[in-house]
Amino acid sequence: MNKKMLKTLDRYILRKFLTTFFFTVLIFTMIAVVIDFSEKVQKFLDEPITAREILLEYYPNFILFIASLLWPLFTLIAVIFFTSRMASNSEIISIFNAGVSYRRFMRPYMVGAVLIALMNLAGNHYVVPMGNKTMLKVVYTYIDKNANKGQTQNVHLFLSPETKVFIEFFRPRDTTARNFRIEHFENQRLTSLLKAESGRWIGAEEKWQLSNYEIHIFNEEQEELIVGRGRTIDTVLNLRPSDFVDYKDQHSMMITSELKSYIALQKQRGVGNTKRYEVELYRRTADAVTIFILTIIGMSIASRKVRGGIGLQLAIGIGLGAIFVFLARFSIVFATGQIVPPIVGIWMPNLIFSFIAIYLVANAQK
Repeated sequence: MNKKMLKTLDRYILRKFLTTFFFTVLIFTMIAVVIDFSEKVQKFLDEPITAREILLEYYPNFILFIASLLWPLFTLIAVIFFTSRMASNSEIISIFNAGVSYRRFMRPYMVGAVLIALMNLAGNHYVVPMGNKTMLKVVYTYIDKNANKGQTQNVHLFLSPETKVFIEFFRPRDTTARNFRIEHFENQRLTSLLKAESGRWIGAEEKWQLSNYEIHIFNEEQEELIVGRGRTIDTVLNLRPSDFVDYKDQHSMMITSELKSYIALQKQRGVGNTKRYEVELYRRTADAVTIFILTIIGMSIASRKVRGGIGLQLAIGIGLGAIFVFLARFSIVFATGQIVPPIVGIWMPNLIFSFIAIYLVANAQK
């Protein structure tokens, strides 16, 4: 087969791949929207939510979220569907009989996987998180009003390795705090202590205004005391009211740069609840690699002409996809629960299915 015919073959397979993929995405997202609307329609009727918020803010971003989450599975279904049709029509046998090697036959599949994976990467790292901010704002306002799982009582935080803050009670409504305590250390020795009966976040340059304060300065065996009864003092702290709020899906609302900064900041403060944020960070890239693996698996399964036809191959493919999704969810539980490191838990399904893909390619019809 000459180069011109090979390019024609590449365009033919790539066109079938992408059109089938986007058709699959369309069908499944429509089903997801119908199911979601049937679950939330009563909330929409009961709450003072506008049609604009439903049609322009919630559902467009809901579609982006569902599509990006299931793109690897959609890729597998699309590959199996159009490849099995080609096999049942004896197109693949004709391609091999024309002298095209199996590796060369894989090229348009890999090009299609690259295009889908790049869109998935851009979506996972930037587009979808920004859409989630808008979508979840609607959810937290009208549908799930108790989603704030933040800590507002007896808060202990390390603002830096040398600075620790304790707040007995924080009120998000007016960003005020009661019983502030700021401890500063040098060489593991307490050098200063600031106590205040109340504090209020000013906002400018991350300043807090503390009232009725006491400042203890420790210099070797001497102590200096500054009492500010009835007075206020402004202090700059690496602490914002948003640090007291931890929505259950907060990690999905951050673009990757924000996610990395948040993880670094929480680790610097000595906070140990960063696992789900790390899992989200690694998942965004791992999903793109999953698209390649499932493309190879789907192609290897569907390129062989079998008696059961498309139905049997789709059943096998969907079964493998279901196993992958189950394994991925299972590994996320392990990673979030500190049983295994987050990066290991997220990449484990890809590693396992990589061996399956290699085996299927080695035993595929050539």
